[in-house]
Amino acid sequence: MTGSLPVPTRPLVIGHRGASGYRPEHTESAYRLAFEQGADAVEPDLVATRDGVLVIRHENEISGTTDVARRPEFADRRTTKEIDGQRLTGWFTEDFDWAELATLRAVERLPKVRPASAGHDGAEPMLRLVDLLGLIDECQDVAGRMLRMVAEIKHAHYFASIGLPLDELFAREIAGWDDAAERLTVESFEQSVLTKVRDRGVPGKTVYLIEAEGAAPDLEARDGVNALSYAAQIGPRGLPALLGAVDGVSLAKSLVIVSDDDEVESTGTVERIRAAGLEVYTWTLRAENRFLTRAARLGGGKEAPGDWRTEFRAIYDTGVDGVFADQPDLAVAVRDEH
Repeated sequence: MTGSLPVPTRPLVIGHRGASGYRPEHTESAYRLAFEQGADAVEPDLVATRDGVLVIRHENEISGTTDVARRPEFADRRTTKEIDGQRLTGWFTEDFDWAELATLRAVERLPKVRPASAGHDGAEPMLRLVDLLGLIDECQDVAGRMLRMVAEIKHAHYFASIGLPLDELFAREIAGWDDAAERLTVESFEQSVLTKVRDRGVPGKTVYLIEAEGAAPDLEARDGVNALSYAAQIGPRGLPALLGAVDGVSLAKSLVIVSDDDEVESTGTVERIRAAGLEVYTWTLRAENRFLTRAARLGGGKEAPGDWRTEFRAIYDTGVDGVFADQPDLAVAVRDEH
């Protein structure tokens, strides 16, 4: 039980797909390393197999994060689909059962950016949600502090359309996880699945992911070109509808800070939304120049580390409740300095 364990410092540092700046994302070693580096939580992305098992992958198309494209026994599974308005060609989790996916091995999604991480390609299998739950409990026992999970439900409208309701699968698999009310947050780019998860009695918080552009896939499927944009949903007219419906929002970093050549500043969005009564998180804190705002970039090329301390401090100064970080150790270090 977690009642006597230390409460995490704010803002929460959430290992984005584990410590994905150092190990292939969503692997056991990435999650373990995130907690060793001081992360308060880790973030799995959840998609489904055809036999209804929740597996942890960034997307249901897995050619960029596993060795499936090099496996001749699965060559005939390559196909083209439309997922949330995007036409994609590759291999999809819903075309495999878990026993088949368990034979695949994880690879680094951005090998040119993170060659050291790519050195671990092929070393580890995919994980299921149930595997991660056990791993978090194990790491919590070792760490002696409360460790959390922020679970992202991916492409819920699409999966429901093919008979794999992720809210139902998630509610079933999370049942019985100790202290979920304190340790669990569920997030999605689709508010409708968060409502369904809550209606199924899943404990913990719900957080609505907000892109910098466009509209939510579930709203686009329902309302077409008239779908309310993400920007409108967190604007003065749309924001009241989120109060009471979700516990918080998680904003793309470009909605939180803005930069010219000299300075990184707050957009004021975090402060406005928190004043309205919602928690606010942001994604993604990354150290390489290619991911930093202009004022935080240094020499050495796109893949070299920039002035990440300046950018991270500017984000913390907005008062965010939590940050998603590829390098949790760096985010923790700045939080401790801050």
